[in-house]
Amino acid sequence: MDAAEQIAVMWQQVRVPVIVPLLRASVAVCLAMCVILFVEKVYMAVVITAVRLLGRRPERQWRWEPMREDDDPELGSAAYPMVLVQIPMYNEREVYQLSIGAACGLSWPSDRIVIQVLDDSTDPVIKEMVQMECQRWARKGVNIKYEIRDNRRGYKAGALKEGMKHGYVRDCDFVAIFDADFQPEPNFLCRAMPFFIHNPEIALVQGRWRFVNADECLMTRMQEMSLDYHFKVEQEVGSSAYAFFGFNGTAGVWRISALNEAGGWKDRTTVEDMDLAVRASLKGWKFVYLGDLMVKSELPSTFKAFRYQQHRWSCGPANLFRKMFMEIVRNKKVTLRKRIYVIYNFFFVRKIIGHILTSVFYCFVIPATVFVPEIEIPRWGYVYIPTIITLLNAVGTPRSVHLVIFWVLFENVMSIHRTKATFIGLLEAGRVNEWVVTEKLGDILKMKIQSKASRKLRTKIREIRERLHLLELGVAAYIFSCGCYDILFGKGYYYIFLFMQSTAFFVVGVGYVGTLVPH
Repeated sequence: MDAAEQIAVMWQQVRVPVIVPLLRASVAVCLAMCVILFVEKVYMAVVITAVRLLGRRPERQWRWEPMREDDDPELGSAAYPMVLVQIPMYNEREVYQLSIGAACGLSWPSDRIVIQVLDDSTDPVIKEMVQMECQRWARKGVNIKYEIRDNRRGYKAGALKEGMKHGYVRDCDFVAIFDADFQPEPNFLCRAMPFFIHNPEIALVQGRWRFVNADECLMTRMQEMSLDYHFKVEQEVGSSAYAFFGFNGTAGVWRISALNEAGGWKDRTTVEDMDLAVRASLKGWKFVYLGDLMVKSELPSTFKAFRYQQHRWSCGPANLFRKMFMEIVRNKKVTLRKRIYVIYNFFFVRKIIGHILTSVFYCFVIPATVFVPEIEIPRWGYVYIPTIITLLNAVGTPRSVHLVIFWVLFENVMSIHRTKATFIGLLEAGRVNEWVVTEKLGDILKMKIQSKASRKLRTKIREIRERLHLLELGVAAYIFSCGCYDILFGKGYYYIFLFMQSTAFFVVGVGYVGTLVPH
């Protein structure tokens, strides 16, 4: 008996007693998760439709009046609350001037605002450049502070926490936060601050991100589709129906008293922004999301930067859920309805089920069923529900609806990394607190870069190694083999999808995705 016959015999011995029951159970679990996610998407679609039809704009839902200095001439600028603007940065050579310039250009009385640049840069050249930029604005009369520390403990959360300890911060009532690649419009504070002034229960006002480089490559278009849905639907639903959503870490303003009551910044996870938002919400504070208050920002355009970002954004929420589950359950300051929303909708469905379902069902279980004809997946599970979910996601970016198939395939590829990161967070495994700053390229790609013909061999080898991703190539081979088997021996249900998906994994696996930046 040759090796092929031995493998065939072994397969027949384990297929019926082991493989079939395991695969059938996996299909059942995945279909249950599919229904859960479907119900969540439809629920959010209903809520957002009602919000639009009823015209429940934040200005109508909350008390809001524009800021006018001439309302009380005697008070003058004293009528404006004192605002601290924090800009955390780390080796931001390409974008530091943009963010500092935009913050210094905010329309607010000069004696009622403090710009605080929190520079954790380890490159002394960049450090000096940032300091000189701050000095340049200071000479123009801007109240700007350049702050450094001798370590990076706590990363961004540590920098923000350290920044709040300075004496001049005690005079501030509110803090606006902008990451180094964010550029607020001059009227940002004038739009956001009236919500705080007239509604003392509001702790956070969050603006929406607008992407300046969405058209840079296909990968940035895919990111725009995902993030537009997050802002236009998820954040809007949370704000309108529950006055709660996850703080996006930037392009927002906090009431400092609420921030302090919630315990301030903590570095126990890689999502310090979401951590603070959940803790403040459990104290009874309310949040407002302004979908038309847009702040320019940059999407990661290299696959390496995007993958690190997605690891952080997937691992952190799962780890925070593990840490705060019982605290949320036991909380008595907020309603049961809100606690259920935070635990079930916000964390369980969106941060855990969504990632696991996409990777396990579409990348492993469906391909595996071609080897086991006894397993039948109902059409509603692999056609109707996924199609409806996809269309509901696509409405957030109408201009990219023709790219929806590419978006689905790319999201399936990325779900492998997100699922891995989710389990790392839930289990608190090795890379649970890994923090890699998302690389920003600014205008570097608009310049004409001349590559040298005599590039060193080691540099070329390093570039090839960085572009190859073995996990994606392995999954591509697995799905491709399933597609071939489906044509030759299977029922022919899935081979078109399997070949398209394996191609997507292969393209990402060889690094042909995103922007390629020469060394």
